[in-house]
Formats: sequence, C-alpha cells, structure tokens
Amino acid sequence: MASSLYLDSRAFHDLDLGGRRVLFHLPTSALFELDQVGEEVLDFLKTRSSVSAGEMREWISARAGLTPAQVAEAIEDLRGLAILRAEPVQASTAPLIKPAEHPLNTLVLSVSSGCNLACGYCYKEDLAAPARAQKMDLATACRGVDLLLAESAARTEVNLAFLGGEPLTNLPLIRGVVDYAEACCAAAGKAVNFSITSNATLLDEDTIAFLDSHRFGVSISIDGPREVHDRRRKTVGGLGSYDVVASKAKLLLDRYRSRPVGARVTLSAGGADVLAIHRHLHDELGFFAVGFAPVTTSADHQANLSAAELADVFAGLKALGRRYIDAAIVGRNIGFSNLQQMLAELHLGSRKALPCGAGVGLLALDAQGELQLCHRFAGSALASFGNLEQGIARERLGEFLNAAAALPAGCAACRIRNLCAGGCYHESYARYGEPLSPTHHYCELMREWVDFGLAAYVELQDQNPDFFSQHIGSRRG
Repeated sequence: MASSLYLDSRAFHDLDLGGRRVLFHLPTSALFELDQVGEEVLDFLKTRSSVSAGEMREWISARAGLTPAQVAEAIEDLRGLAILRAEPVQASTAPLIKPAEHPLNTLVLSVSSGCNLACGYCYKEDLAAPARAQKMDLATACRGVDLLLAESAARTEVNLAFLGGEPLTNLPLIRGVVDYAEACCAAAGKAVNFSITSNATLLDEDTIAFLDSHRFGVSISIDGPREVHDRRRKTVGGLGSYDVVASKAKLLLDRYRSRPVGARVTLSAGGADVLAIHRHLHDELGFFAVGFAPVTTSADHQANLSAAELADVFAGLKALGRRYIDAAIVGRNIGFSNLQQMLAELHLGSRKALPCGAGVGLLALDAQGELQLCHRFAGSALASFGNLEQGIARERLGEFLNAAAALPAGCAACRIRNLCAGGCYHESYARYGEPLSPTHHYCELMREWVDFGLAAYVELQDQNPDFFSQHIGSRRG
C-alpha cells in the first residue's frame, strides 16, 4: 500500500441490514456487501481520516485470523471505489451545467389558471375560478410546440404535459395542440408523448376516448376515501368532490386501455393514513399506482402537516413499503410510486446533480408565453427563464442550475445527496422564499426513508431479482 491512505467518508454510507453489512457507494449509487475482512478493515479506517503503512501493519498484527494478503485485497477494493485515496481528500467541485448541452425534451403547458375545485392546499399562486381564469390560447401553445421541436436537437422523442389549474377546463386547446404536435412531430421524424394531471371531474366518455386514442399518460388527483378527500378537495361552492371524482375515476379506469392510470395523493393535516388511502385507491378503486406528496408549504397553514404528523407520514410510507416488498417478493407489484421510483434510481444507478429535470430538458410555458422553471412557478414572482419571443434565457438558466448543483456544505456531506440533491425548488421557494434553499424541515426523515429503500433493494435482490427486470428495467453497466 502507499505510505499513507486517506479515507473519503463522503464517498460511502454503510448499513447493518439484519446482520449483513452493505456499503452504499455514493458516487455511483451502487451497493456492495462487505465480507468479514472488509467490515473489520472499514471499521478500523473509520476511526481515523488517514492511516500509514506502519499503522496498518501494527493493526494487522494485533488482529487474530487476519492475514496481510486479506487486508491488502480489502484495501484495494476500497481504493478502487475511491473510498481510500493516496492523496488527502479535497472538496469536490460540481461540474458546470450548460443548458445547451441538455436539449429540451419536455414542455409543460400551463393551459389554464382556472380550476373548478378550490383545494385548500393548492400550490398554484395564480389559481382562479374558471370564469376568471387566464387560459392559454392555441397560437401560444403551438408556438410552444415549435420551440420544443427547435430545441430538442437530435432527440427522437419529445413530451408535452398539460397542467392547470384543471387542464380540462381548456379542453378545446388540448385537442388543437395534440393535432398540431402530432403533425409537426411526424414531419420532423420525432415521436411525441402526451400526459395530463386532472382532478377527473370533467371527464366523460368522449374525453376519455380522446385521451385513450392519443395514448395520454393520465394521473388523477384524489386524496383517498370520502372523509379524507373531502376535507380539502372541495368545489368552488364549498362542497365535497369525492363522489363525482370517484365516479369519474371509475369510468376512466373501466374504459382506459392505452396506458396504466395513476393516482396522485396530497397528504395534508388531519388525514394522512397512508395504508388506508393506498388500500382504497389501489385495491378498491383500481388505480395502477399511487404516489404520495406531503403538504408542508401551503399558504393555508391549517393544511400543513405538523412535525409529528410528518413523522407519522414517513412511518406510514415505510409500512406501505413493507407491504410492497412482501408483494414484490412473490412477483406482484402493488403500485407504490414513491418506493418504486427510489428502487428504480438505485437499480439504474442514478446519480443526481440536481433534484429534478426542471431547467435540464424540461421547462414550462405559461399563458403569457413566458418560460418558467416548472409549472409550479407559473404566476409566481420568480423571474422567468425566457419567453416565446426571445427563446430560452440560457445564461440565466445556466447560472441558476450551476448554483443548484453547488450544494451547500450540509448537503455536500449528506449520505443521500445523490438521490435528493437538495429537494424541490418550489417547495423551498414557498417555504423559505428561495428556490435553492435545502428542504431542511424533513432532511432526517428523508435520510431514514432512503435507508429503508436501500434495505428494500437488497432484500428484493436476494428474494426475487427478476422483479427488477419485469417492473423496472436493466441496470446500466
């Protein structure tokens, strides 16, 4: 070994999983099981930031049953992962992110600020009743499609997402955009995918047939059983919306054939029983998958989960995660989006420099023709990142993304930094007034959740590795 070796404690996180030691390699999001020699060597090295050859020989001589050859092999394994280095560990510098090197592949169209519901926790800052809504016109939307195609470079596939408010309050626009986009993409030799997130209230047989014929990815906002859903998701007139949403969702689920339909649940104060909500939406109503988002930054402070409720939510996510794992071991997928997404990131070797795709391949277009970081910022005071007249403001966007990639000290040393990368920009903006502030209010809960996911991944790899090829895909080499 070199005269001295230096431990990079920020390159790994190790876990004891029922007596098995597993090393999570942060730079690659890969997992390695440690053998007994590896465990002992790593535990010794963790007691110091560097070790000399002499100290290593002295330690080996004091350990019964360990040979120098065994220790040398373990050290070389750690050096191969850059957990041990021949030079003192230097603070890493995030590589510069250049927007021009990340062609646009997704454009979110904020087609209307209007919604026929008045959910107390809604993040949309310019939300309005349908009669007072700002609706995108077809000319603006089509120019957005032109921009997407011009900026998508060599990509062979692009995505258009329709959001609001309630996007179906501007259904004629959606129909027109789909026709225009399909014709333009066909001429350009590109495939186009469509998606929509809806509260379901305006769905009917004709609309469902239209969405199905164009293979929309459909996500329905519904918060659970009637007593939970109706607590926050009320009509503009103040009435509960569960009965109409559930009936329209059933109509959709009975007739939709092109793609699986998911449910998006917003967990707010006073009703966050994750297991019961999933059971109702997946087992009873028949949604293919259910994803959960906790409320912590709503302008309606009564909707925000308290610290104790947020802890209960994460406990519920773990309980549902346990149910998901048990089902996956026997080959069933019960559609728990939060855990499945994390398992996919681990299995595919994802390493995040940024928390999401906003600004890197994805932008949102509002009714005024301004390009926003994502749809959540439509109507906010955050400056836009260009517009249809002048195009993408690449310099400003690059400055923002590079500031986002340069994690603050607390994040840079965090063991989940490559799976979190700081958290949602809009959530930080709503809570702290700054889109680049880490979401400190649940950092520790997120670390525990990722540890749960790591354990789940190892257990599934042991018990049913075929689950990943059947439901997630192949890990990158």
